[in-house]
Amino acid sequence: MSKVHVQDKEITIISLDGKDYISLTDMIKGELGDQLIKNWLRNKNTIEYLGVW
Repeated sequence: MSKVHVQDKEITIISLDGKDYISLTDMIKGELGDQLIKNWLRNKNTIEYLGVW
């Protein structure tokens, strides 16, 4: 696991099986980030997707 700094935000990068994954949660954190995540979780399409997943 490593971290990079982008526009004053610390973003986590995890390497697994030769592939790198970035934390979208880290990218959205900030002033409006919590509200955006809450709105996304309430979205009908998100709920349907999570139900199928």
